[in-house]
Amino acid sequence: MKKIILIGTAAMLVFLLSFTPKVSNNLLDVHDPTIQDIINSYKKEISKWPKPNIDEGVAWKEFAPIKRDSAYFINQEKPKVILGKMLFFDPKLSGSNQVSCSSCHDPEIGWTDRRRVSLGNDHLEGSRNTPTILNVGARKTLFWDGKSETLEDQAINPIAAHHEMNMEPPFLPGKLSKINGYKKLFKDAYGDEKINMDRITEALAEFQKTVSSQPSRFDQFLDGKHNALSDQEIYGMHIFRTKARCMNCHNGQYLTDEKFHNIGLTYYKRKYEDLGVYAITKKPEDVGRFRTPQLRDLMITRSWMHNGLFDDLEGIVNLYNSGMHMNDPKPDQKQKDPNYPVTDPLLKKLDLTKEETQAVVKFLESMTGTTFKMRRPEFPVN
Repeated sequence: MKKIILIGTAAMLVFLLSFTPKVSNNLLDVHDPTIQDIINSYKKEISKWPKPNIDEGVAWKEFAPIKRDSAYFINQEKPKVILGKMLFFDPKLSGSNQVSCSSCHDPEIGWTDRRRVSLGNDHLEGSRNTPTILNVGARKTLFWDGKSETLEDQAINPIAAHHEMNMEPPFLPGKLSKINGYKKLFKDAYGDEKINMDRITEALAEFQKTVSSQPSRFDQFLDGKHNALSDQEIYGMHIFRTKARCMNCHNGQYLTDEKFHNIGLTYYKRKYEDLGVYAITKKPEDVGRFRTPQLRDLMITRSWMHNGLFDDLEGIVNLYNSGMHMNDPKPDQKQKDPNYPVTDPLLKKLDLTKEETQAVVKFLESMTGTTFKMRRPEFPVN
């Protein structure tokens, strides 16, 4: 009799358990997952995370943590880096002896200038926001319009530009050659005292390559410390990867695809107009395209966008939430004006809720980890 009762009890338990939701490592296996289910699906190694929503044909890379640069202080003692650091902070690279590379890329404020647009020689304003040089050694192109592919080539532009450093490059080597301290620095770096533009730009590049972000709480989470992010931040990361469609452009270790997109901020034929890559290529399809910025250390590199008009993350997420196609031309407008910019089709109306928007903002804030502020060196004066 006891045996029959035990068998009956076991059968009843199996029957009841059949109605219990299954626990699965795959979020897709959970019917109508709760927010907590979603959060838990990321508290595991990255290879087991839910896949992001990526449009067909888009090449993307999974998130990857950055590591603390264990060789940083060793690299700072290399002769070329020492020379490049001196040149970077020295206003004598400008025509007026008043403007240095660090005037716009200040280590005290995230290697930016915290201005809407740059301010240079004769207090003239530029037309674009100063991008940080954090992680610049990992960039495939430089400037918002990608007009330079190397740091060496990039360095010439601000040195020569009238509204930036206003120094004619052919005259700079002779100017520095009159300073004995620089003769020694160039000899330490190159084996002789010869000073030319190739060496100047190479040394500047070598120094800038050492400027990188420090790991953030986001990186700790990626490395398996799953209490490094709050539940709201993890949920925001999920929305970033899925409903908000951000990973179509912001992916990989530095959260950039290194490509160029028109996100609807061309201001075509209006105040603040900027035609972006078109100014380089003269191709109609490039009107309004700008390089996708990295998202590392966002909170110390504001203001944002190529024009520096945006200083509020929630406002930016709300912009993307709209879809950004409100200024697209009608067919007849495009026919009459081939240069009329069209917002990238990767941008779509998102219908994010207030809670989802706030969660995405909190996630974006979690990627700021850099606290180190480099001291200015005592550069040669005679």
